[in-house]
Amino acid sequence: MHATSTSTATDSRDGGSGDSPGTKSPMNADTTDTAPVPGSRSFKRAFDDIRSGLRQTELWGHLGWQDIKQRYRRSVIGPFWLTITQGVIALGLGLLYSQLFGLPIETFLPYIVTGFIVWGFISGCITEGMQTFISNEGLIKQMPAPLTIYALRTVWRQTLMAAHNVIVYVIIVAIFFPALSQQYGIQDDACTTGNGLCHPGIDWSILSAAPGFAILALNAGWVTLMLGVISTRYRDIPQLINSLIQLLFYLTPIVWPIDQLYAGNGRDGVSWALPIIELNPLYHFVQIVRAPLIGQHIDGKSWLVAIGITIVGWALALVVMRNYRARVSYWV
Repeated sequence: MHATSTSTATDSRDGGSGDSPGTKSPMNADTTDTAPVPGSRSFKRAFDDIRSGLRQTELWGHLGWQDIKQRYRRSVIGPFWLTITQGVIALGLGLLYSQLFGLPIETFLPYIVTGFIVWGFISGCITEGMQTFISNEGLIKQMPAPLTIYALRTVWRQTLMAAHNVIVYVIIVAIFFPALSQQYGIQDDACTTGNGLCHPGIDWSILSAAPGFAILALNAGWVTLMLGVISTRYRDIPQLINSLIQLLFYLTPIVWPIDQLYAGNGRDGVSWALPIIELNPLYHFVQIVRAPLIGQHIDGKSWLVAIGITIVGWALALVVMRNYRARVSYWV
């Protein structure tokens, strides 16, 4: 029964193309041929999988919401524990690092909060995206559905978690709005002496955070699909990437302001690190969402980098889907 269900699920995804890679004929049990079925590798089927997955909004939307409810089952305040946890961490680190760096709390704390919200979405999509097909093994083998469904389930779940954390942002910005609604610098004298960056403050440009997050979600889609397929085949990949994520957290300006790398305020000696930080693509993805939310200056380079990575990333994901989509149900 198990083998029959697996075959049925795969045939349904590939349009009834017959035996899938890696299966052995009952009449020739010793065969080692794992070549894909003719026609199973095509960009058309990869596109059809993604298109079909996007259309089934009710399915992946329901699955993602159920994941949140299941995680906080029988909890009194449910997913709002996400908000409380985010608020406590941001407040604690904001108070600590503002004292260590000598930065004003009214501008540095919103910087920390928005950085954590965006980083939480990015790291969540990467770490859970690598497990997206492994954790959905039962559904993949029993239910004939596009693989894109499971990637969208992961991205939607992370979006819901980020939405809960936005509550912390709203509270912090409401408290410090007088300081954020006018020109300010993370460093006290940035706007008066010209040492460092002087940010314009919150204005109508805050609306650009919406397309910024849309680009971030688009990238989360291809990252989840590509890493999900690769990690299903090579189970050491998640361990490797999880180790790198911790390093990337400290290399990305989340708990420390990049303003301090600009000339001035006694930081000239570390300004050489600025080009290195700008080579980090995660920095640009954080900036296109965080900067508008707290009225900070944003370089157009960040938008170009984010859009360029989106195009290249989806091209790579389509190649992976074309070549290995039909094998996933046998790898999980």
